[in-house]
Amino acid sequence: MNAKSDMSLFDQRRSVLLSRLPDRLEKGAHWLLEPSRWWIRVPSGLLFCAGGVLSFLPVLGLWMLPLGLLLLAEDVSFCRTISAKMMGWFARKKPELFGEQGS
Repeated sequence: MNAKSDMSLFDQRRSVLLSRLPDRLEKGAHWLLEPSRWWIRVPSGLLFCAGGVLSFLPVLGLWMLPLGLLLLAEDVSFCRTISAKMMGWFARKKPELFGEQGS
């Protein structure tokens, strides 16, 4: 697959995940993903990534790292590539999560 089709697959998988959220969270996620909201997305993504790295502390957890990468993926191409690979791995392990057929 080429990079362009990988990114459209990333967008498709992200849309499926967002559609699985409760309505209120889905609306909030779409609001946050608007291009003009980069000033909220980038600091939040960095804070989530830092929280994921510090997952050995109470309250913080490893779950924060992928969430931070997904937020940063909208504005940083390097993070978008990592997020696309991460979603591909999850899609291979749990295809039903993305509405895909397992192989």
